[in-house]
Amino acid sequence: MGDASRDGASPENPRTVTVGSVVIDCTNLERMIAFWSEALHYVPRGPVQPDGVILKDPRGTGPNLNLSLSNEGPAKEYRLHLDLYVTDPLGELDRLCSLGATVVYPPKKGTDFVTLADPDGNPFCLIDIDWPRDRDRWDDSWEFGRTGSPPAPGPGHASG
Repeated sequence: MGDASRDGASPENPRTVTVGSVVIDCTNLERMIAFWSEALHYVPRGPVQPDGVILKDPRGTGPNLNLSLSNEGPAKEYRLHLDLYVTDPLGELDRLCSLGATVVYPPKKGTDFVTLADPDGNPFCLIDIDWPRDRDRWDDSWEFGRTGSPPAPGPGHASG
């Protein structure tokens, strides 16, 4: 941690750092706006620009989500992804799949997460906030529902 006398912060001049936006590069802006607006119940902060848009939490509690048009496509190795905390993980899993998400690593009994990808292929996880109290909510018999293709098996995840 920094020393207030060295970094210029003082009770009269406090310095704060907050996450203003999480940026997601995307190749299909319209599809990604539709997906993330519905997924998070966010709204555009201002007009959609040709190169992107910032979605905001209308309640003012969550960070902004900046969807930025890019021609790069998703990276092969990810060191950062969103963990979406949910109270109804199976319901949210079905809802997000119906919006265009795909299952990357299916739910496993005894874990607190499932890994999905948004319509552009960017990974994110659903985290069951009631775990471990409701440790067996993820059921190995859950069937990949509405998108029609089977999930690919994959390694585990440590939520954070």
